[in-house]
Amino acid sequence: MHCPFCRHPDSRVIDSRTTDDGLSIRRRRQCPQCGGRFTTIETASLYVVKRSGVMEPFSRDKVVVGVRKACQGRPVTDSDLAVLAQTVEETVRQTGASQIDANEIGLAILGPLRELDEVAYLRFASVYQAFESLEDFEASIAQLRADHGRTGARVPASGETDSQPR
Repeated sequence: MHCPFCRHPDSRVIDSRTTDDGLSIRRRRQCPQCGGRFTTIETASLYVVKRSGVMEPFSRDKVVVGVRKACQGRPVTDSDLAVLAQTVEETVRQTGASQIDANEIGLAILGPLRELDEVAYLRFASVYQAFESLEDFEASIAQLRADHGRTGARVPASGETDSQPR
């Protein structure tokens, strides 16, 4: 690590701590040449392997941008999206791999997005899983309804609103 003050090619670590999110390490360093102190943040590299074979660094921002489109017009806040992106990153990092397929990131998005907003989930899933017919949507909706039945929650039928009597 080069000193940012005098560009000396070495530094001494004075203190190391993990950050609050546990995903990186904060190191306090001192230059043996000029005595200047500075802080570095170190994270493990995580690369996404796209379908074309191209590799690029993982980006929470890209997760947010992709999911934001599915959440358009839905009661989902920017902080909800930030938490979702963090959850996805934590899930992906827990695999222990330094390279992960873009497909795996999409799968990691589906679960938290479903918990956040089911309509946004259907929108995202329809593009991500390449729905080709109404039957694909119907099957996904049927699965959502079946899962709600297990938890005791009720999903309104088509055309029915929450305010209508049951």
